[in-house]
Amino acid sequence: MEYFNVPFKLVIRRNLDILLEHHFDTYRQIAFLSGPRQVGKTTTTRQLLSRYENTSYINWDNFSDRRRILAGLESFSEHIGLTNLGGEQQICAFDELHKYTEWRDFLKGIFDGNRHLKMMVTGSARLSVFSRGGDSLRGRYFTYDMHPLSVAELAHDGRVSSNQSGLSDPSELPNDQWHALMTFGGFPEPFTKASQTFHGRWSMTSNEQLLREDIRDLTRVQELSQIEMLALRIQRQVGQLTSYSSFARDIRSTVPTIQRWIDILESLYYCFRVTPWRRNVAGLLRKEPKYYLWDWSQVHDRGARAENLIASALLKFARWRTEQGHGVYALHFLRDKQKREVDFVVVRDERPWILVEVKSGADSSLSKRLHHFQRLTGAQHAFQVAVNADYIDRDCFDETGPIIVPAKTFLSQLV
Repeated sequence: MEYFNVPFKLVIRRNLDILLEHHFDTYRQIAFLSGPRQVGKTTTTRQLLSRYENTSYINWDNFSDRRRILAGLESFSEHIGLTNLGGEQQICAFDELHKYTEWRDFLKGIFDGNRHLKMMVTGSARLSVFSRGGDSLRGRYFTYDMHPLSVAELAHDGRVSSNQSGLSDPSELPNDQWHALMTFGGFPEPFTKASQTFHGRWSMTSNEQLLREDIRDLTRVQELSQIEMLALRIQRQVGQLTSYSSFARDIRSTVPTIQRWIDILESLYYCFRVTPWRRNVAGLLRKEPKYYLWDWSQVHDRGARAENLIASALLKFARWRTEQGHGVYALHFLRDKQKREVDFVVVRDERPWILVEVKSGADSSLSKRLHHFQRLTGAQHAFQVAVNADYIDRDCFDETGPIIVPAKTFLSQLV
């Protein structure tokens, strides 16, 4: 059954377009762009290169490009014209280069020997994780994460706020796009097609590539069927406290192995963890983390899926602010010895800033836990985010005390 009769006719501008353009106009460092498969990295890279003269796009998965890289630095430099006297400044983008065992040495050699070359490296694995020896690239790169589409990115057409806080003015997202984002997730192709049939086939292929091909190519893990079982378990308990020992019993493995496998799934952008926050606050417990999926459309429970969508938006905002150099932002949750809990807390420079409790409707009474944890942590804002509430055209960040806000309003003010 199709949810929508007509796919969206959208030209989606990503907020990273602006940030990466600023990077190349300002810095010499290599731009490391990481993110899940099919989240839009290649499209963004090609659109960016089209705005400049004298560019190259090199894909490790392309046999001809791979052969040129393996031929060595001198041969590759000659191929892209770096050996010509008086050559103009170039931009070279490398895709999936982390699959090359000596990729760090290769990049370091090019970077140190060619001051007129600017580089961008994209990959579907966290590039800082898969370092297989070689000299350090420290000081030679800046990292950027590409996240799935969000309410704010769609509502503001990729534009980001220039306010000191990084928060945007509220802007309403059309209902059909809101429902598509909730149903089909934030990966551009299934979102724009808005087809249940396409989404089902796309999800199956995407999982197969990640849980089989990527793990096989980038790690020494042999127990692929057990990792698939682990991924399914994480999917089924999104937003719940994690029991590594329970995972280990069910999958017939050990706790250290389970933790190592989850680290791999995180590095390949299958899931992300949200840890408890307790710094300098008495009565808070240090418990195991919660896990959420990068593709929330694979979460079958509607309540958990909505919580996952909001977790993804908050993570995107926190990492965006950190990558732009506006401080150190992090996403956590709160839980005390009496098992009182708030779903999320955004921490800014080690101080709680925004508390978020997720509820389905606006008719739910305001949670007393928001009052309690705001007094305990001193957070500036405390929101009970109502997923099914209608959009209200007001800046929810004008309020400081605990308040119920529509998800459509709150999320439109992030990134």
